[in-house]
Amino acid sequence: MAASSLSTEKVWLDKYKYDDAERQYYEQLSKRAAPEASSQQTSAAAAPAGGDNGELLSRVANLEQENQNLHKVVKDLQLAISKLESRLTTLEKSASSAPAACKAAAPVQNVAPQTAPQKDEEEEEDDDIDLFGSDDDEEEDAEAARIREERLRQYAEKKSKKPGLIAKSSILLDVKPWDDETDMAKLEECVRSVQMDGLVWGSSKLVPVGYGIKKLQIQCVVEDDKVGTDVLEEEITKFEDYVQSVDIAAFNKI
Repeated sequence: MAASSLSTEKVWLDKYKYDDAERQYYEQLSKRAAPEASSQQTSAAAAPAGGDNGELLSRVANLEQENQNLHKVVKDLQLAISKLESRLTTLEKSASSAPAACKAAAPVQNVAPQTAPQKDEEEEEDDDIDLFGSDDDEEEDAEAARIREERLRQYAEKKSKKPGLIAKSSILLDVKPWDDETDMAKLEECVRSVQMDGLVWGSSKLVPVGYGIKKLQIQCVVEDDKVGTDVLEEEITKFEDYVQSVDIAAFNKI
């Protein structure tokens, strides 16, 4: 009865065997992994060392090249400084020699200008002083006055011959008839018959006023000095049979 019950139960009686096998398997794996890790560490340690050496070599080469370039620049600067020093020496020598030459030439230049102006001033003073008087001055004054008068006379003649500016005016007249039966053509003919020196008639037209009556609107140009508006209106209103009145519609200076 007890044996049959044990036969039905699932009991792992040899589990220790499997545990020992698993432990041995992992021990073997750890032993195999140790040499590989050590080799990898050595290769990794060796690789950076080789890379550092290459970088150092390249930096050293660059520093040597820069050092050579600096040596070349220093030599060029030393050469330029030596050239400048030689030029400064030359300029100092020329500057020191120039004042000596000026001092040597100065007395010769100062002698002539002092004597010449003094002589000229003495001569001018002698000319200005006239102890006994002279008639030459009076003759010169008379001649100058005659020349001035002659020039003034010529200028006056020239100005008188030059035509002056003539002042003119443009006038627009409104001429009104007595009624609508007035002959407007005859009225215009009478207005244009007025002739004066300085009067020029222009265009004209008939303008309606109202109730069939029209007025004559006529343009004329007059010279202000010769023709006055009062005289012009008086001459036009003399035609009493046709003209009732005359008004100035517009007056403009030309």
